[in-house]
Amino acid sequence: MEDLQLQKIAISGPTLASMIQRFSSSLGDVDGFIFGHVTHITPSTLSDDSGSASTDSHLVATITGFICSGVPLSFYDSLGRVDSLKIPPLQHHHQQLLGWLSGRRHSPLRPSLREFSVTDSLSKIPQFHFPVKTQTRTLTLTPCVFILFTTPLADQLIHTHQYRAYQFNTFNRSFHPKTIDVINIGPAFRGHYGSFAPNCALPFMNCSSAAMEEESLSAKKEKVSDQEQLDLCAEGFQVESLKRLVGPDVASYTAGLEDLYEKMLAKVESLARLVESSSAQVLELENNNRKLRYKVARSTGLE
Repeated sequence: MEDLQLQKIAISGPTLASMIQRFSSSLGDVDGFIFGHVTHITPSTLSDDSGSASTDSHLVATITGFICSGVPLSFYDSLGRVDSLKIPPLQHHHQQLLGWLSGRRHSPLRPSLREFSVTDSLSKIPQFHFPVKTQTRTLTLTPCVFILFTTPLADQLIHTHQYRAYQFNTFNRSFHPKTIDVINIGPAFRGHYGSFAPNCALPFMNCSSAAMEEESLSAKKEKVSDQEQLDLCAEGFQVESLKRLVGPDVASYTAGLEDLYEKMLAKVESLARLVESSSAQVLELENNNRKLRYKVARSTGLE
């Protein structure tokens, strides 16, 4: 059976920049995992032709996160055989393992035989297959996305990195180049609104009055665990207050909702400040590297 064909691979600008930064700051070659989801995007163009193309051709793989090991051969051996025990578990039910990435220095921008073997081995692990819904049916897709990063064969001052995305076809066991759509805020991002899923959803908890008032040891352990999970989303909000957010009395408890939202916004604000601080540090490192490259180029020219 033919594999589902991706129309393109979408990724946000900061995520792509973060991938390149992790690769450039490493001491050597790297590899890692790519996470995200595959959705059916309704085309924005209208046509009077009744015999339009198949709706499956408008599948878009959206990359929402990645893990970079910092070293090669982190989850496979020298022959490209994948060890599934070294693959990290998924953190969110709506996030899937789309594939993996590889970064090589001073090498051609094309997959190697080992990278072919790794992708082929990864696509054969059943536990990482995931369903994809189209307008007419639900099909299964394998972790088939592979992104390759390289540096030019000869050192250059401006063009320092290059990348290309591929989809691995398990039917004929071959790579197919795919377009990388760098998505930023703007009109081009509107098609992804309908398929948005939050990456920081509140954890499932038993908020009934009976569960909150139970004093058994197991109930206390469950409350402690729930409080730890809730602190990740709304630090400082007590888990006992959740029982007032469900049931018939919720309409009169607007202050509790406002308190919950305030704690969540404070958590988001602290994360935003952390990202802003780290981005400033990255920019400072990039400026220092640019100055060093300029000095090396000048000294080489003088010699």
